[in-house]
Amino acid sequence: MLTEFKNLPDDSRIWVYQSNRKLSDEEVAAITPKIEAFLEQWTAHGTDLEAGYEIKYNRFIVFGLNQVNASASGCSIDASVRFIQSLEQELEVDLLDKMNVTFYNGEFIAHKSLSDFRKMAKARSVSPNTVVFNNLVNTKEEYLENWEVPAKESWHNRFLA
Repeated sequence: MLTEFKNLPDDSRIWVYQSNRKLSDEEVAAITPKIEAFLEQWTAHGTDLEAGYEIKYNRFIVFGLNQVNASASGCSIDASVRFIQSLEQELEVDLLDKMNVTFYNGEFIAHKSLSDFRKMAKARSVSPNTVVFNNLVNTKEEYLENWEVPAKESWHNRFLA
């Protein structure tokens, strides 16, 4: 069951899928009804899941799931991953590679491999104050408060020493 993302409770489970490039407005417009159709029919063991989404900065697809009535099962999570994989193929982007880092480079959002981010940290091209996107957040509350944070406040900190 599709609901507005803003109406999901703060303890809702979150999945963040980052694209390796910025999506065009046309691409976002094309995938929006597909995301809504998927979430409208998303179930776990036959029970409707109350889910919402948002697309941030034309680069991140964020799913939120209210787990009060029903939680995602292995099968429903697999279904969401298959759906995201279908978007990857359609858009010719990478949405599932967790070995990439996205961060602000001035006013722009940069996307680098983890190894390139490490090199940039060693070269001091990124600093502890560089704002990164912590896609490991688990709840809507964490997403709202700790998704865009200075690298020193995220798991990215380990590369800055």
